[in-house]
Amino acid sequence: METPGATTRLRVDFAYDGTDFSGWAAQPGLRTVEETLAEAWRTILRTSQTPRLTVAGRTDAGVHARGAVCHLDVGDAELSRLPGRSDRPPTQAAVTRLNGVLPGDLVVRAVRVAPGGFDARFSAMERRYRYRLLDDPSRLDPLRRRDTTVVRRPLDLARMQDACAELVGLHDFGAFCKQREGATTIRTLLEYSWRREDDGVLVATVRADAFCHSMVRALIGGAVPVGEGRRDAAWLHGVLIGARRDPGVAVMPPQGLSLEEVVYPPDEELAARAAAARSVRTLPGADQPRDA
Repeated sequence: METPGATTRLRVDFAYDGTDFSGWAAQPGLRTVEETLAEAWRTILRTSQTPRLTVAGRTDAGVHARGAVCHLDVGDAELSRLPGRSDRPPTQAAVTRLNGVLPGDLVVRAVRVAPGGFDARFSAMERRYRYRLLDDPSRLDPLRRRDTTVVRRPLDLARMQDACAELVGLHDFGAFCKQREGATTIRTLLEYSWRREDDGVLVATVRADAFCHSMVRALIGGAVPVGEGRRDAAWLHGVLIGARRDPGVAVMPPQGLSLEEVVYPPDEELAARAAAARSVRTLPGADQPRDA
């Protein structure tokens, strides 16, 4: 028997082509991923109120995602009605119904009951992004133009690899972030690597415990002048140490960027991870802490 007012937390895995979205966060008068997905949930749950979604990573306008995750709390009564006359589990029915009302550029991969202590944002251990960059416009695949950024000068892969390896670790990434009042720019960058694929496209993999606003695209923008030979590896490391925005670091266009994966700890560690992520972050030897 259902307890009146009882709710269940659901984890939602989804993907989208960000080209025609104004980013994740709902904004009046704009088409956003949050508003579109939340409205789909309201439709299938047949409720008057739009549910609140908590996402693992907010993306900017034009940025894509293959491995996005969010959570929401759903009333047990509404959840139990989703299968209708079928014998499907409510979560399976939710996937079918959501994809039946969502537009083609937003797809729900899975819906599941979240383990205890799960928070899509704060329980995450790391986020993995990919950036596609092509330095030979004649080799652009027209079918990939919506997820590939083209630059005009040849890029030296080895130079970029050497420079970007120096950024890995716990640092203040203020030089690569848009500052927000009261927000920290201290992050642990777990990986920043490059490879060149057979079609000539340079692909960056960037992993961190979390990212601040525009951080990934600015990290890519810092590597480009090094690859072009206009700057050396020492310059990029100097930008990091300076912890201030440098005019030589461009925020790269959004279409080359995609959120590929969000990694979570084992179920029994979810609550502890969420608590730790909300705590104050500091750098070793720092005099003043920064809010997480």
